[in-house]
Amino acid sequence: MADTKREIERKYEAAADASGETRLPDLTKVAGVSSVRDKGVAELDAVYYDTDDLRLAADSITLRRRTGGDDAGWHLKLPVSPHVRDEIRSPLADDLPPALAALIRSRTRAEPVVPVVRLRSVRDVRHLLDAGGDLLAEVSVDTVTAQRIGVDAAGATARWTEVEVELADEGDPDLLDAVEKKLRKAGLRPATSESKLARALADTAPSWKRPGEEKPDRTAGDHVLAYLREQYTSLVAYDPAVRRDLPDSVHQMRVATRRLRSALRTYRKVLDRAVTDPVVEELKWLARELGADRDQEVLDARLRARIDDVPETLLMGPVSGRLRIWSVAGREGVRAKTLAALDSRRYLDLLTALHALLTDPPLRPAAKRSAAEVLPKAVLKDYGRLAHRMEPALSLPHGEERDRAMHSARKAAKRTRYAADAARPTLGKPAKRFAKRVKAVQSVLGEHQDSVVARETLRTLAAQAHGAGETAFTWGLLYGREEAAAQARERQLPVAWAKASKPKPRARLRA
Repeated sequence: MADTKREIERKYEAAADASGETRLPDLTKVAGVSSVRDKGVAELDAVYYDTDDLRLAADSITLRRRTGGDDAGWHLKLPVSPHVRDEIRSPLADDLPPALAALIRSRTRAEPVVPVVRLRSVRDVRHLLDAGGDLLAEVSVDTVTAQRIGVDAAGATARWTEVEVELADEGDPDLLDAVEKKLRKAGLRPATSESKLARALADTAPSWKRPGEEKPDRTAGDHVLAYLREQYTSLVAYDPAVRRDLPDSVHQMRVATRRLRSALRTYRKVLDRAVTDPVVEELKWLARELGADRDQEVLDARLRARIDDVPETLLMGPVSGRLRIWSVAGREGVRAKTLAALDSRRYLDLLTALHALLTDPPLRPAAKRSAAEVLPKAVLKDYGRLAHRMEPALSLPHGEERDRAMHSARKAAKRTRYAADAARPTLGKPAKRFAKRVKAVQSVLGEHQDSVVARETLRTLAAQAHGAGETAFTWGLLYGREEAAAQARERQLPVAWAKASKPKPRARLRA
């Protein structure tokens, strides 16, 4: 079974002195460090795995099977931020554990992972301790021998020595700054490679380079493809976070899915619909599968907040307990559905189709034109659709028909906002201001729709309570509050729409 450790560390290039050893400065001079304990030398042997085209390395991900030391096993390292990675460990086995294979699937897709580099390290370890003997950080001097295993540059080797400083669990990151200051004074410099694997690839496979920045946006095609790549990268990156059930991961993955779909629909003048429309439909499917999980999460938080706002004297019956039972049952069902979607062949086919679309884009003639010419027209077309849907949303009387009209307008507002967001690199502040005003409209419409969904759930919970012989008083009270909240949003909508539609967006986007 896999477990996770947050790894906060820094690496330094080291050189041997005249005696052939790498000597560390006296680290007891670092503030807070009372003593340094020698933990001995370990010999580590690790084989790193990747696809033949090094997809994991391109995203700063490492997957290894290591023997030796006190943590032998399979290790998957996922980047979090500079110098911070999550290391997911699984017990030593001959084959890649399924739990780790799932976490890299959005990158590898249907490609197998194979050995690419073998690293043998002699690790000299020291523990930095505080006055109470508690661990502050681990410092190791690693003498590394790397051997390329893959077809390209097979057998090529490299050797180097590096110093690694890893913060203890819940340690103070300021300690790393203090240790670095001491190491720099001793002549050590931060490593130019972010990991041992990156250093090994650079030294044994010099033809390989991590994908760099895209060329500056010049044409409409350049701009749209750059935006689509950004969203595709986000979609792929959030896949393992969703599988690990990290906070807000489902929401962020769903947003990337929706932004991709919106961009493909908005910029049909740039990309051929014959190719993109099937992808749009599959993105719609994925958003729907992710939506069940996200919607359950949002609704649960909303109802809990509503219950917390009710005075204790009006909480009649086991209200919190009934909501908890409903939430757990619903969450388990949608969680399983989400993971089933991510494990499906349909999802892998979608990722493959997106990758192919970005690798060999089906550009139309408009793609060669100026982004400043093409993008405003696309945004304004989406705005026109929103304006058409706003008419019934504003004019219909309170009731189910208006609820449906407002929900339809909400979807159009989201698409218009995404279109304006996508155009910001070219259109600048006018697009940013326009997107902000449309987002305000979307927020009002979204809060209204959340109230509609909440009322449906409250009606269900009230019926369940009544059937169990409980009073439904509190559920009815909450229903009434949600209805009042919806009517308040309906009153706010004309003001938000006036700000978004005046002056005319055509003039605003060209301001």
